[in-house]
Amino acid sequence: MRDYESEFQNRVEFIRNLLAESGATGVVYGNSGGKDSALVGILCKAACDNTVGLLLPCTSKRNYGEDRADAETVAAQFHIETRTVDLTPVKEAEMEALKGVTVPNAQALANLAPRLRMLTLYAVAASENRLVAGTGNRSEAYVGYFTKWGDGAHDFNPIADLTVTEVYEFLRFLNAPDCILRKPPSAALFDGQTDEGEMGISYAELDAFLAGGSISDDKRRHVERMHRASEHKRTGIAVYTKK
Repeated sequence: MRDYESEFQNRVEFIRNLLAESGATGVVYGNSGGKDSALVGILCKAACDNTVGLLLPCTSKRNYGEDRADAETVAAQFHIETRTVDLTPVKEAEMEALKGVTVPNAQALANLAPRLRMLTLYAVAASENRLVAGTGNRSEAYVGYFTKWGDGAHDFNPIADLTVTEVYEFLRFLNAPDCILRKPPSAALFDGQTDEGEMGISYAELDAFLAGGSISDDKRRHVERMHRASEHKRTGIAVYTKK
């Protein structure tokens, strides 16, 4: 197990140094009520008192209920300022604008919310001289379980090297609320959605693969397929270079 006391101090210093180098005076992040945003919020608040967590509900009933309650619980325990921007009418306006232009498929519709959240985070950041903190972990990054130019867009990420298993260990070390530790991970892109169900593999299996452990051949091939298919999310933009 990692030395989470040292990890905490090192990550806080990392955030403070970034702020000093950039000239930014604060941090903003999406407080989703999930494991990753909880850890990022705790780290950012420890590094910078001027940290704001945005609650960004969009369509899903869970966004307005359980997720909101859990996000507020974390914020209250660690004294993090919260603000709420309701993105449901924004998404509805975008869908209306697309009528007659295209018929969005399921993937396009699911990705609208993360991209609207990114837009909102950067609007606040630009208006208030803040950096946008990312909330993605190593496990999900490896298989591309994030939205390109959505939750994959940020100025820095203090937990990108941590697997989901390690995120939970870190949260337990920090005495995070039980509601965060118990709930099934979900991006809440639609009602009833869970991360493991959508990925087709448990985090325990995925993290075992990343650690070089043993998982079934079917699961290993599944992870490898997801990794190959999502490579474009982890590389820079393709640009023409003169030969």
